[in-house]
Amino acid sequence: MPVLPSTLRRLATAIFACALLGAPILHAQNRESALSEAEIEKVRDSRLVPADCIALFTKFLDVRVQQIQDLYAKPRRPGREADTRELLEQLTSIADELGDNLDDYGPRHAELRKVLPKLIEGTERWSSAVKSLPEDATYSVGRKLALESIRDIRESATQLTADQEAWFKAHPPSKKKPEQPGPIDIPR
Repeated sequence: MPVLPSTLRRLATAIFACALLGAPILHAQNRESALSEAEIEKVRDSRLVPADCIALFTKFLDVRVQQIQDLYAKPRRPGREADTRELLEQLTSIADELGDNLDDYGPRHAELRKVLPKLIEGTERWSSAVKSLPEDATYSVGRKLALESIRDIRESATQLTADQEAWFKAHPPSKKKPEQPGPIDIPR
């Protein structure tokens, strides 16, 4: 009989290890699926200009919110709540990625003064759209997480706006155009 407890212990250990190893993999797969391949390519192309990158993420979030609103504007169809949950998960993932970008761009003093007010306006739209969803247990956790992510973006963008105003007031950008390089004079 001592073999049975040992076998059960190994089985329990194997299940526990699979659960621990599987959790990060599932989380990474979920995060990767939030953006389509075309959206990922657009983000890669815009990484060099932070304001363009922020504008892209704002657009992606607008698209997800519009998709959620479309689900409830049409007659109810089977699976609507599951689709809502999936879109809320995508919205949360994209919002978290946007928040990470804001955290990265802030200390580098990237010029974001024109795009931040639009982002703050966007957070108001997104939050009202998510709050307007009918209560449902299928997506209630996803709804709460989406609202928290949107709130975090709003707070980060508001703080970053104040930081940018102070920084650029103390360090005004040069109004002088950079000189165009002339012909190179090579000594003979």
